[in-house]
Amino acid sequence: MEGLLIRFRAQSVLATCSHQLSGYVPLRSHHGAPKRGQRLVLSRLFQPQNLREDQVLSLEGKSGDLTCKSQRLMLQVGLIHPASPGCYHLLPYTVRALEKLVRVIDQEMLAIGGQKVNMPSLTPAELWRATGRWDLMGKELLRLRDRHDKEYCLGPTHEEAVTALVATQKTLSYKQLPLLLYQVTRKFRDEPRPRFGLLRGREFYMKDMYTFDSSPEAAQQTYSLVCDAYCSLFDRLGLQFVKVQADVGSIGGTMSHEFQLPVDVGEDRLVVCSSCSFSANMETLGMSQMNCPVCQGPLTETKGIEVGHTFYLGTKYSSIFNAQFTDVHGKAALAEMGCYGLGVTRILAAAIEVLSTEDGIRWPSLIAPYQACLIPPKKGSKEAAAAELLGHLHDHISEALPQLRGEVLVDDRTHLTIGNRLKDAGKLGYPFVIIAGKRALEDPAHLEVWCQNTGEVLFLTKEGVLELLTQVQVV
Repeated sequence: MEGLLIRFRAQSVLATCSHQLSGYVPLRSHHGAPKRGQRLVLSRLFQPQNLREDQVLSLEGKSGDLTCKSQRLMLQVGLIHPASPGCYHLLPYTVRALEKLVRVIDQEMLAIGGQKVNMPSLTPAELWRATGRWDLMGKELLRLRDRHDKEYCLGPTHEEAVTALVATQKTLSYKQLPLLLYQVTRKFRDEPRPRFGLLRGREFYMKDMYTFDSSPEAAQQTYSLVCDAYCSLFDRLGLQFVKVQADVGSIGGTMSHEFQLPVDVGEDRLVVCSSCSFSANMETLGMSQMNCPVCQGPLTETKGIEVGHTFYLGTKYSSIFNAQFTDVHGKAALAEMGCYGLGVTRILAAAIEVLSTEDGIRWPSLIAPYQACLIPPKKGSKEAAAAELLGHLHDHISEALPQLRGEVLVDDRTHLTIGNRLKDAGKLGYPFVIIAGKRALEDPAHLEVWCQNTGEVLFLTKEGVLELLTQVQVV
């Protein structure tokens, strides 16, 4: 891996000599956010790794099922562990990344006036029968009966539930619109053949937003507003995406767009015109159509992973459940609706799919589980005296950069060589790996900093490391 990276020496600033540092503090870890003076250490984390290929294959049962890079890497480094077909345990690194992603989503949704709610996953069958989707969804709907023989489903989406909720608000006024209600919760779909790990499972996390407007024109404005927020989200994550025209499917409505990450493993076929801004899912076009319907230019076909989907619903659901508001004239009118989904766990897996190497995970920096990993020297080695320098660097990061408190992990497995721990760090994808090697014994001492997402290797003083980390964004 070292041969593939660019090595250069960054300009150093004055550093405190290692002989001036006090004794190295033993590393400890406790559950929850670390308190001042405590350090997160790798040996205490529950992160079962399966670094041999045959072990990873046995986890999924059939070697032919492991056909996707993100699935293989997430299993290898212990981000996920199979529970049942299409269902996974999300392990500590993944939960940290997931929580960060949800915070970024919350920021974007709140910025456009979203209000967060939490609706039950268990939805009464009569709501779905009212819209006709109890039968339309077919076997993909996970159904069950309670002890009173009442039918329910585990919701794959919540149009019925949220519209019935809003319909109970009999005093809703046009002055309260637009109403943007969203949640981040578990969804369920009885996939006939779950595959690709978190990319297509039976249980997954989704952000779903439902909007209520006073007119078609206002609803269109809200639609554009949410789509712009989705664009901002993917830009912040550093993910290249394409917004394409899409089929409304079982959700319904009169307009729909998908947000796709172009990648070969994607199951959706997309077409893009290089002469204009037209792009679409092939489902919306005739199979024989090879020219752009807007400018007649040639269409280029690619594959993509759907990570977001938006729908303009009109009054399809509000008319069924009588979701009304009082307009400016004091009359009752049906709300114009839209719905907007983000596959939260799918975004995690898709980001790993498009950003990672074959040998190691690369995260969007904003949602990396940990921003930095510190690797002290091997116990008993010539460089062992440099351990105290790394220990004090950790403490200085916590003091000088409090936003990174809890974001720096120490690989305390000092019975292993630096090289072996660096290899593991490359697989786990920390944006920054900081090593106390031979040059940490120099005067001034220099630490080796691997910038995983850019492929650079720097040699910096302790002060230089702190300056570099001041640029790290956290949520």
